[in-house]
Amino acid sequence: MILVREISKSFGPLKAVQNVSFELPAGQIAGLLGPNGAGKSTTIRMMTGFLTPDKGSISIVGHDIQHQAPQAKALIGYLPESAPIYPEMSVKGYLKHRAKLFCIPGREIGPAIDKAMGITRITEVAKRRVGHLSKGYRQRVGLAAALVHNPQVLILDEPTNGLDPTQIHETRSLIRELSEHRTTLVCSHILPEVERTCDRVIVMAGGQIRADGTPNELIDASTGAIRYIVEIRTNPTAGIEHALRILASIPGVAASKPAPNQPNDASSGWSTIEIESAPAEDDLREAIAACADDHGLFIRELHKLVPTLESLFIQLVDAPAPAQTPQISTQGGDA
Repeated sequence: MILVREISKSFGPLKAVQNVSFELPAGQIAGLLGPNGAGKSTTIRMMTGFLTPDKGSISIVGHDIQHQAPQAKALIGYLPESAPIYPEMSVKGYLKHRAKLFCIPGREIGPAIDKAMGITRITEVAKRRVGHLSKGYRQRVGLAAALVHNPQVLILDEPTNGLDPTQIHETRSLIRELSEHRTTLVCSHILPEVERTCDRVIVMAGGQIRADGTPNELIDASTGAIRYIVEIRTNPTAGIEHALRILASIPGVAASKPAPNQPNDASSGWSTIEIESAPAEDDLREAIAACADDHGLFIRELHKLVPTLESLFIQLVDAPAPAQTPQISTQGGDA
């Protein structure tokens, strides 16, 4: 449905996008996730034909976005971060204007507008001026405008930007509904936005793809260090430094340090220590417990911090980017 192959884009010395490739099959909802400046918006602007790649190709349902632009663009519903909505127009008047831009035949415009308003639940405000609507309703009008020509592909750039929590929840639910019969790409720098809305996550940083897969697949494929939290009681004369040295000596432990939050009864000798394993090391909980017992250290609590998409995202984004960044991928092909 969407095929992106080795696209790059530079603005003077700035390499905004570097050799990005991915494929989205029909019916999938994917999230393009990354911090501000990662290259996300540049990527989707190339996908929608607003920018021309310096190299590479983009196909929308079999149509090349550069060489078959009218056919490709007719299949795309695009909601930019700042939707181009005319505040002086009524909702229905604006959607009629958009329908004409998409060359919808005159007799089909009315049914197309009614369908788009029904899907986005804005029928009750059809006669109101767009400028008099709340931010949430204006966002729905933007979605209706992207849907009025019944596109097969939906591309949304920061769709919940500026909305309140209730509006965000409603917009996420609406996006899920809209994606049942379309291929959808949601571009965002907000992790919960992508995690709660999308089936697949494509992480970008520094203009490159760093990871690609479902949230669970990306977590399972991560080979980063595992951290453990230990609440431990030591001899008051030895202090926490003694415990830190003992725990750091365990095979497979890369580092041990005092945790940021210490227990309320720290004055009684209880301390909280954070242990970091070497990369790809097996579960160390038994080794930690055995070592503490051998050295007379009493453990009140020991648990492993389960990796999350958030921790993986931070790890990927903070990592330096070499010329060709290794990426975590659970998808087929070269995406």
